[in-house]
Amino acid sequence: MIQVQHQDVRLCDGLSRREWLRIGGIGLGGLSLASLQKQRAVAGTKGPAKSVIVLFNSGGIPQHETWDPKPDAPAEIRGDFSSITTRTPGLHFGELMPKLALLSDKLAVIRSMVTGDNAHSSSGYQMLTGIAHAPLNRENAKPGKPNDWPAIGGIVCAVRPTHGGMPAAVSLPRRMANNNGQDPWPGTDAGLLGRRFDPWLIECDPSDAQFSLPGEDSADSFAPLRFQQRRSLLEQFNQYANKISSSSAAAGLDIYKQQALELVAGGSARRAFDLSQESDQVRDSYTRTRWGQSVLLARRLVEAGVSLVQVQWASQHKDKPNGGGWDTHEKHNESIKGWLIPVLDQVCSTLILDLETRGLLDETLVCMVSEFGHTPKFNARAGRDHWGRVFSIALCGAGIRGGIVYGASDKHAAEPKYDAVRPCDYLATVLHCMGVSTDTIIHDIEGRPLPISRGQVIEDILA
Repeated sequence: MIQVQHQDVRLCDGLSRREWLRIGGIGLGGLSLASLQKQRAVAGTKGPAKSVIVLFNSGGIPQHETWDPKPDAPAEIRGDFSSITTRTPGLHFGELMPKLALLSDKLAVIRSMVTGDNAHSSSGYQMLTGIAHAPLNRENAKPGKPNDWPAIGGIVCAVRPTHGGMPAAVSLPRRMANNNGQDPWPGTDAGLLGRRFDPWLIECDPSDAQFSLPGEDSADSFAPLRFQQRRSLLEQFNQYANKISSSSAAAGLDIYKQQALELVAGGSARRAFDLSQESDQVRDSYTRTRWGQSVLLARRLVEAGVSLVQVQWASQHKDKPNGGGWDTHEKHNESIKGWLIPVLDQVCSTLILDLETRGLLDETLVCMVSEFGHTPKFNARAGRDHWGRVFSIALCGAGIRGGIVYGASDKHAAEPKYDAVRPCDYLATVLHCMGVSTDTIIHDIEGRPLPISRGQVIEDILA
């Protein structure tokens, strides 16, 4: 069942509306889907990546125990875990990632990511948009000017056409937010491009036995009265949209309304969300966790034509230290060994192999990222704290050359040693792989022209 989740992973920082949601939670999605179709920028040349899956592990993936182990560092920096060899000669990963170590020939690891920001929401804004938050290090940062640059999903909605009635970009299974989901991060929507380009947010739990597309939660989900309620709600939104749109922009709106209704009533989306079509073996291989099944759903969505799917980390262990998430301020070693890195290793390796088996890896870019890394030294609670001065990410698939490492950190994984990479460079590389020229001009809601990217493509990791 797709539903609004009121509680989620705890980060350290922190009609009535109910009726809108009760009627199906689709009115806003339907409106944005209808609006998405109206105007499209023509984007660059075609690239190898038809789709992108962004696995965003909010809370921070620790570089020392994953992509950038330091076996020769002192114990208080190295930690309790050793490094292991990978399929790539001379390349080592943390010992808790044996499955990904066997796939290193498909991965490009960047060990020199830098945001210079140690706050979840403001460093996250930078990793999501490529623009530094003003000011840096602002916990519980709120969306809005001047920090209203669009997320990568919003940019994709502006430059990529929809396909088969599906939205161009989807974000799931939860909102990226502080304070137990109450305050959304800046940089999670279309920002200055306008709401019509917002990625479709789906708050859901695909591991729930009752999981389904909205409107499919009971046998009479689309009985005439209930469907008419949904249609009426969508029409109310569209009547408002018509008032604020010019006549030329509103032309053909009925087509877009119909596409939005088709997404709700049946067709590609309904098939994509039907996880019962997957074998028990496949579902088990993704782990029966909320996050693992969300990654499986991401694979199904890109198969159905969604250009970009972003999957936020979602914990199954809220009773554990740090709420079961990556924000490991205490009991770091227990957390990463018990319920974090083994799931990351299993799910990411499964996704890569599944895409390859289906012939999709050459046209799907997979990005394994977080908003920052973790401190070189442990704190007094046996935890590692926030660290944006250097950390690691990994890319795989369409347009990416595997078996390489770009950049390096110093001997303690505390600072970049060379080839520092900024978030705008990482995102410029993603857009390049999608065939979007980084000098493409987009227009904000007031019609002002803006460059789509301010970064440099990382040429050395391209195939």
